Amino acid sequence: MNEAVSEGATLHYIFDPLCGWCYAAAPLVDAARGVPGLKVEFHGGGMMTGANRRSITPQWREYVMPHDRRIAELTGQPFGEGYFEGLLRDTGATMDSEPPTTAILAAESLRAGGGLDMIHRLQRAHYVEGRRIADEQVLKAIATELGFDAEAFASAFEGLSGESTARHFAESRQFLQRAGGQGFPTFVLTRPDGSASRIDIGPWLGRAEDWKARLAELV
Repeated sequence: MNEAVSEGATLHYIFDPLCGWCYAAAPLVDAARGVPGLKVEFHGGGMMTGANRRSITPQWREYVMPHDRRIAELTGQPFGEGYFEGLLRDTGATMDSEPPTTAILAAESLRAGGGLDMIHRLQRAHYVEGRRIADEQVLKAIATELGFDAEAFASAFEGLSGESTARHFAESRQFLQRAGGQGFPTFVLTRPDGSASRIDIGPWLGRAEDWKARLAELV
Protein backbone atom coordinates (compact mmCIF):
# COMPACT_ATOMS: atom_id res chain seq x y z
CA MET A 1 0.00 0.00 0.00
CA ASN A 2 1.20 3.49 -0.83
CA GLU A 3 1.08 5.24 2.53
CA ALA A 4 1.51 8.84 1.37
CA VAL A 5 -1.94 10.34 1.99
CA SER A 6 -2.96 13.87 1.11
CA GLU A 7 -5.19 16.11 3.18
CA GLY A 8 -8.81 15.38 2.48
CA ALA A 9 -8.52 11.60 2.39
CA THR A 10 -11.64 9.46 2.73
CA LEU A 11 -11.92 6.09 4.44
CA HIS A 12 -14.60 4.04 2.70
CA TYR A 13 -16.28 1.38 4.84
CA ILE A 14 -18.00 -1.35 2.81
CA PHE A 15 -20.16 -3.24 5.27
CA ASP A 16 -23.40 -4.99 6.11
CA PRO A 17 -25.41 -4.38 9.31
CA LEU A 18 -25.77 -8.16 9.81
CA CYS A 19 -22.09 -8.94 9.27
CA GLY A 20 -20.33 -10.20 12.41
CA TRP A 21 -16.88 -9.12 11.24
CA CYS A 22 -18.24 -5.63 10.55
CA TYR A 23 -19.30 -5.57 14.20
CA ALA A 24 -15.77 -6.69 15.05
CA ALA A 25 -14.48 -3.64 13.15
CA ALA A 26 -16.96 -1.20 14.73
CA PRO A 27 -14.40 0.23 17.19
CA LEU A 28 -12.08 0.93 14.24
CA VAL A 29 -14.84 2.83 12.45
CA ASP A 30 -15.54 4.88 15.57
CA ALA A 31 -11.84 5.61 16.00
CA ALA A 32 -11.48 6.67 12.36
CA ARG A 33 -14.29 9.19 12.82
CA GLY A 34 -12.10 10.95 15.36
CA VAL A 35 -9.12 11.43 13.03
CA PRO A 36 -8.82 15.10 12.00
CA GLY A 37 -8.88 15.60 8.24
CA LEU A 38 -10.29 12.14 7.50
CA LYS A 39 -13.80 11.63 6.18
CA VAL A 40 -15.51 8.28 6.73
CA GLU A 41 -18.11 7.10 4.21
CA PHE A 42 -20.23 3.94 4.41
CA HIS A 43 -21.34 1.63 1.61
CA GLY A 44 -23.92 -1.06 2.43
CA GLY A 45 -23.43 -4.18 0.36
CA GLY A 46 -26.71 -5.99 0.99
CA MET A 47 -25.23 -9.27 2.21
CA MET A 48 -28.57 -10.79 3.24
CA THR A 49 -31.10 -9.59 0.69
CA GLY A 50 -33.44 -11.29 -1.75
CA ALA A 51 -32.69 -15.00 -1.97
CA ASN A 52 -29.91 -14.59 0.61
CA ARG A 53 -32.26 -13.61 3.43
CA ARG A 54 -32.25 -16.16 6.25
CA SER A 55 -34.68 -17.26 8.90
CA ILE A 56 -33.25 -17.99 12.33
CA THR A 57 -32.94 -21.74 12.87
CA PRO A 58 -31.12 -23.91 15.43
CA GLN A 59 -28.62 -24.76 12.68
CA TRP A 60 -27.94 -21.08 12.03
CA ARG A 61 -27.34 -20.52 15.75
CA GLU A 62 -24.85 -23.38 15.85
CA TYR A 63 -23.09 -22.01 12.77
CA VAL A 64 -22.67 -18.39 13.92
CA MET A 65 -21.93 -18.82 17.62
CA PRO A 66 -18.31 -20.04 17.21
CA HIS A 67 -17.62 -17.09 14.89
CA ASP A 68 -19.19 -14.67 17.34
CA ARG A 69 -17.16 -16.06 20.22
CA ARG A 70 -14.01 -15.70 18.11
CA ILE A 71 -14.88 -12.07 17.41
CA ALA A 72 -15.40 -11.44 21.12
CA GLU A 73 -12.02 -12.99 21.94
CA LEU A 74 -10.17 -11.02 19.26
CA THR A 75 -11.78 -7.64 19.79
CA GLY A 76 -13.52 -7.50 23.14
CA GLN A 77 -16.77 -6.63 21.39
CA PRO A 78 -19.73 -7.58 23.61
CA PHE A 79 -22.36 -10.14 22.70
CA GLY A 80 -25.42 -10.15 24.94
CA GLU A 81 -27.72 -12.80 26.30
CA GLY A 82 -30.48 -11.06 24.38
CA TYR A 83 -28.65 -12.12 21.22
CA PHE A 84 -27.33 -15.59 22.11
CA GLU A 85 -30.36 -16.76 24.10
CA GLY A 86 -33.00 -14.46 22.61
CA LEU A 87 -32.63 -13.57 18.95
CA LEU A 88 -30.67 -16.70 17.98
CA ARG A 89 -33.52 -18.79 19.41
CA ASP A 90 -36.23 -16.65 17.81
CA THR A 91 -37.29 -18.84 14.89
CA GLY A 92 -39.82 -16.21 13.83
CA ALA A 93 -37.07 -13.69 13.06
CA THR A 94 -35.66 -13.06 9.60
CA MET A 95 -32.15 -11.88 8.79
CA ASP A 96 -32.71 -9.24 6.09
CA SER A 97 -30.14 -6.52 5.36
CA GLU A 98 -32.48 -4.30 3.36
CA PRO A 99 -34.64 -2.64 6.06
CA PRO A 100 -31.70 -1.73 8.37
CA THR A 101 -29.74 -0.38 5.40
CA THR A 102 -32.70 1.78 4.42
CA ALA A 103 -32.77 3.04 8.02
CA ILE A 104 -29.07 3.90 7.77
CA LEU A 105 -29.63 5.81 4.54
CA ALA A 106 -32.59 7.62 6.08
CA ALA A 107 -30.54 8.61 9.12
CA GLU A 108 -27.77 9.98 6.90
CA SER A 109 -30.27 11.95 4.84
CA LEU A 110 -31.51 13.66 7.98
CA ARG A 111 -28.18 14.35 9.68
CA ALA A 112 -24.59 14.33 8.46
CA GLY A 113 -22.94 11.41 10.25
CA GLY A 114 -26.32 10.01 11.17
CA GLY A 115 -25.78 6.95 9.00
CA LEU A 116 -22.65 5.93 10.87
CA ASP A 117 -24.44 6.60 14.17
CA MET A 118 -27.26 4.34 13.02
CA ILE A 119 -24.87 1.56 11.92
CA HIS A 120 -23.24 1.54 15.36
CA ARG A 121 -26.60 1.55 17.16
CA LEU A 122 -28.07 -1.20 14.99
CA GLN A 123 -25.05 -3.42 15.57
CA ARG A 124 -25.51 -3.04 19.31
CA ALA A 125 -29.24 -3.62 19.04
CA HIS A 126 -28.60 -6.85 17.13
CA TYR A 127 -25.55 -8.35 18.85
CA VAL A 128 -26.11 -7.15 22.42
CA GLU A 129 -29.83 -6.55 22.84
CA GLY A 130 -31.06 -9.23 20.43
CA ARG A 131 -33.58 -6.98 18.71
CA ARG A 132 -35.09 -7.69 15.28
CA ILE A 133 -33.38 -4.99 13.24
CA ALA A 134 -35.19 -6.06 10.06
CA ASP A 135 -38.47 -5.00 11.73
CA GLU A 136 -39.56 -1.53 10.63
CA GLN A 137 -41.10 -0.74 14.01
CA VAL A 138 -37.83 -1.63 15.75
CA LEU A 139 -35.93 0.60 13.32
CA LYS A 140 -38.26 3.51 14.00
CA ALA A 141 -37.86 3.02 17.75
CA ILE A 142 -34.06 3.00 17.42
CA ALA A 143 -34.19 6.18 15.31
CA THR A 144 -36.15 7.86 18.10
CA GLU A 145 -33.55 6.66 20.62
CA LEU A 146 -30.90 8.36 18.47
CA GLY A 147 -32.80 11.63 18.61
CA PHE A 148 -34.38 11.65 15.16
CA ASP A 149 -37.83 13.13 14.77
CA ALA A 150 -40.22 10.20 14.39
CA GLU A 151 -42.23 11.65 11.51
CA ALA A 152 -39.17 12.88 9.62
CA PHE A 153 -37.49 9.50 9.96
CA ALA A 154 -40.61 7.60 8.89
CA SER A 155 -40.92 9.82 5.81
CA ALA A 156 -37.24 9.44 4.90
CA PHE A 157 -37.43 5.67 5.43
CA GLU A 158 -40.44 5.36 3.15
CA GLY A 159 -38.83 7.51 0.47
CA LEU A 160 -35.59 5.54 0.47
CA SER A 161 -37.17 2.08 0.59
CA GLY A 162 -37.12 -0.11 -2.49
CA GLU A 163 -35.44 1.39 -5.53
CA SER A 164 -33.13 3.83 -3.70
CA THR A 165 -31.82 1.15 -1.36
CA ALA A 166 -31.39 -1.31 -4.24
CA ARG A 167 -29.39 1.31 -6.15
CA HIS A 168 -27.21 1.88 -3.08
CA PHE A 169 -26.52 -1.87 -2.87
CA ALA A 170 -25.59 -2.02 -6.57
CA GLU A 171 -23.23 0.95 -6.30
CA SER A 172 -21.62 -0.47 -3.16
CA ARG A 173 -21.02 -3.85 -4.79
CA GLN A 174 -19.48 -2.14 -7.82
CA PHE A 175 -17.20 -0.19 -5.51
CA LEU A 176 -16.24 -3.39 -3.69
CA GLN A 177 -15.40 -5.08 -7.00
CA ARG A 178 -13.30 -2.13 -8.21
CA ALA A 179 -11.44 -2.13 -4.89
CA GLY A 180 -10.66 -5.83 -5.19
CA GLY A 181 -12.40 -6.59 -1.91
CA GLN A 182 -13.54 -10.11 -1.15
CA GLY A 183 -16.32 -9.40 1.32
CA PHE A 184 -17.41 -7.42 4.33
CA PRO A 185 -15.96 -5.39 5.86
CA THR A 186 -13.62 -3.88 3.28
CA PHE A 187 -11.84 -0.58 3.96
CA VAL A 188 -10.51 1.60 1.15
CA LEU A 189 -8.54 4.81 1.60
CA THR A 190 -8.94 7.29 -1.25
CA ARG A 191 -7.03 10.49 -1.91
CA PRO A 192 -7.93 13.76 -3.63
CA ASP A 193 -5.79 12.75 -6.63
CA GLY A 194 -8.09 9.78 -7.23
CA SER A 195 -5.70 7.07 -6.05
CA ALA A 196 -6.99 4.39 -3.69
CA SER A 197 -5.58 1.72 -1.38
CA ARG A 198 -7.37 -1.17 0.27
CA ILE A 199 -6.42 -1.56 3.94
CA ASP A 200 -6.14 -4.92 5.68
CA ILE A 201 -7.71 -4.38 9.10
CA GLY A 202 -6.81 -7.83 10.42
CA PRO A 203 -3.75 -6.61 12.35
CA TRP A 204 -5.76 -3.75 13.87
CA LEU A 205 -8.75 -5.65 15.28
CA GLY A 206 -8.90 -5.01 19.00
CA ARG A 207 -6.35 -2.18 18.68
CA ALA A 208 -8.55 0.84 18.00
CA GLU A 209 -6.21 3.41 19.55
CA ASP A 210 -3.21 2.11 17.59
CA TRP A 211 -5.32 2.15 14.43
CA LYS A 212 -6.41 5.72 15.11
CA ALA A 213 -2.81 6.82 15.64
CA ARG A 214 -1.75 5.13 12.40
CA LEU A 215 -4.54 6.78 10.41
CA ALA A 216 -3.58 10.14 11.89
CA GLU A 217 -0.06 9.61 10.58
CA LEU A 218 -1.39 8.88 7.12
CA VAL A 219 -3.71 11.87 6.84
